[in-house]
Amino acid sequence: MDIKDFSYRLPEDLIAQQPGAQRDASRMLVMDRASGSLSDARFLDLPRYLQQGDVLVVNNSRVMPARLYGRKATGAILEILLITRREATENHDIWEVLARPGKRISEGDAIDLGHGCKATVTSRLSDKKWEMCFSAPDGFDRHLEKFGRAPLPPYIKRKKGADPNSNKDRERYQTVYADRTGSIAAPTAGLHFTQDILDYLYCEGVAIAPITLHVGIGTFMPVEARRVEDHAMEPERFEISQASADLINRASRVIAVGTTSTRALETACDDEGRLQPLAGETRLYIYPGYQFKCVDALLTNFHLPESSLFLLACAFGGADFVRRAYDHAVAEKYRFYSYGDCMLMI
Repeated sequence: MDIKDFSYRLPEDLIAQQPGAQRDASRMLVMDRASGSLSDARFLDLPRYLQQGDVLVVNNSRVMPARLYGRKATGAILEILLITRREATENHDIWEVLARPGKRISEGDAIDLGHGCKATVTSRLSDKKWEMCFSAPDGFDRHLEKFGRAPLPPYIKRKKGADPNSNKDRERYQTVYADRTGSIAAPTAGLHFTQDILDYLYCEGVAIAPITLHVGIGTFMPVEARRVEDHAMEPERFEISQASADLINRASRVIAVGTTSTRALETACDDEGRLQPLAGETRLYIYPGYQFKCVDALLTNFHLPESSLFLLACAFGGADFVRRAYDHAVAEKYRFYSYGDCMLMI
C-alpha cells in the first residue's frame, strides 16, 4: 500500500490551538461500522453508546514536562525534547533527546537551561537523536517539574520565552486519571474525560480498566517509508496488571480509549482473544489488514494524514469509511488533532 493513499486535505484553521473551555464539551463523530452511518454527537453523549458490562480501557500514563529551551555559548537557542532516561545519579541525569535545530549541535557543546541547570552534549545517536547529560542545583527532576514545558506537538504554537506555568497546557495536556509518569506526548483521546463522566459511567455498570503505555516517539514519528508495510515502530513501554486483565476478560465489549490503549491491548492479547497481564515493550504496528483480537470499539481523536495513528484508525474502521468520516468532519468544521474533537467507532 502507498502511504499517499492515506492522506486527506485539512484546512489549517481546523487544527485546534487551544483546549476547549470544558474537557467534556467537545464534539464526537460516531461511526457505526455495522450500518456504515455517521452521527454528529457530543462527548457528553458517550454514555448513550455504552452499556452495562462494557469495559472502558484507559491509558493512565502521565505526561512529563519534557520540553526545555536552552542557550549555547554562541547565543543560539535550542529546543530539547527528553525521550528516555538512560542514567540517573545524585549529581546528573543522562537522557536520550531530540533537539533542534540539529545543525547547531555538536558533541561537547555546553547548554545553559537557566536557573542553574546545565546540559552537555555527550554523543550523537542518529540524525535526530542526541545523548545529553543534565545537572541542576536541586536535582534535574525538580528542575523539570518547575521549569519544564508540556511537550505539545509542533502544530500547536506557543511562544518560546513564555513562563511554563502561565498557561493551562501543563494541566490540560494531561488526562484527569493520569498517575504513572513516563509519556512525552499525551494519550489525547482521554483528554475529553472528566471525573464526573467516569463516575456516571461506573454507576451505569461500565467498568474502567486502567492500563499503561508510555507514549514515546514511536507514536508520533512520521511514516517516512513510501510503502506502508515498510515502516517500523519505535519501542514503547507498557504494562497491564492482573486486575485490569481480569476485568477486561470479563467484558461484554472492550472499548479502547485511544490508539495507545489499543496497541497495548492487542500486544498482550493471545490468538483466542484472551488478555494476559504483561509488562514490557511493544513495537506493534497496526495498519489496514490487521485483524483485531481484543478491541470491540475505539474512541479516538482525529489524526494527522499519513501517520501511524491514522493507519490504525483506518485498520479498525475500514479505510474507505474512515476517509468518508474525515471528509464529513472537515465539512462540519470539527476541531482536529490533540486539542480537537473525537470520534467513536462502534
